[in-house]
Amino acid sequence: MHMADALISPAVGGALWVATSATALHCAKKVREEVDESKIPLMGVAGAFIFAAQMLNFTIPGTGSSGHLGGGLILTILLGPYAAFLVMASVLGVQALFFADGGLLALGANIINLGFLPAFIAYPLIYKRIVGSNPSRARIFTGSMAGAVVGLQLGAFGVVLETALSGVSELPFATFMLVMLPIHLAIGIAEGLVTAGVIIFVRNAQPEILERAETRSSLRGVAMKPVLVGLLVAAVLSGAAFSWFASTNADGLEWSIARIAGEPEIEGRSDNSLHETLAIAQEKIAFLPEYGLPTGEAATAEGEGEAEAAASWPAIDPGTSLAGLVGAAITFVLAGAIGVLLRRRAARRNDSSATI
Repeated sequence: MHMADALISPAVGGALWVATSATALHCAKKVREEVDESKIPLMGVAGAFIFAAQMLNFTIPGTGSSGHLGGGLILTILLGPYAAFLVMASVLGVQALFFADGGLLALGANIINLGFLPAFIAYPLIYKRIVGSNPSRARIFTGSMAGAVVGLQLGAFGVVLETALSGVSELPFATFMLVMLPIHLAIGIAEGLVTAGVIIFVRNAQPEILERAETRSSLRGVAMKPVLVGLLVAAVLSGAAFSWFASTNADGLEWSIARIAGEPEIEGRSDNSLHETLAIAQEKIAFLPEYGLPTGEAATAEGEGEAEAAASWPAIDPGTSLAGLVGAAITFVLAGAIGVLLRRRAARRNDSSATI
């Protein structure tokens, strides 16, 4: 559900960039107050896991479409909403900058749709109300399913609304909504199952992580190793091998556009210089575009055989494995660095206060 720049106008994209930046500053302030050294590794590993898991598109039976994990609800349950928002922003930023997944102008919209809505609406209003203070397996499963579905429906509606407000495409609002919401309902159900599985794994391995995330308490003294190792192994396997088995069908957004416009992608206005400038910048920055080796390097290295392999399924491609591992590693470093920087800033502020 990563929006491309062709769907969004500079005015709407800029407004959502402002909203995202303001939210990130607020979240950074909150995380600075609550983060400790014990939480930083979880931020990095959880971010790496979500990056890798998002590469695993799964087929939606009977539709010719596919979906992938959003992961905002998982991050929020593990880290709390403020840290989750920053980690999701890291994931989507890495995808847009280095893998050309989602537009640079649309990055603010994507962070709102995939980060803000699950963390600050689906989690407190759906998941927490269902799970309550007694996180049994049944309640976690029900809360995960309901929270994931609601979060993804809100995100899908956000895409429709942002596209309509932009007015740069000819996608009719009502028709677009009636196509987007049902297909993302199916994707949301799959996301709910994955979310429930991950959270139940964490509950079994170390339930204190969930308890302290809910109360925004320190993780100091909690045995984190089983959860960190489990998520890290899942991230490596997902990025390096399972990504070969990702569905080749268009994702829910592309499929919806194709149902209306006849093509999975729409062209932006040719007179929009900002779109063109950002597209050129993204092309230069993205060193593994579309999660694979650049076309020229791939052709030189593998020739026609690789092109045939890419068209087959499973697509056993070392370029995809490289992208998965590199992307997960960059996300791990970036999300962890955010935690380290905020922790150090908090420590300096406390030292200054103590001196005074």
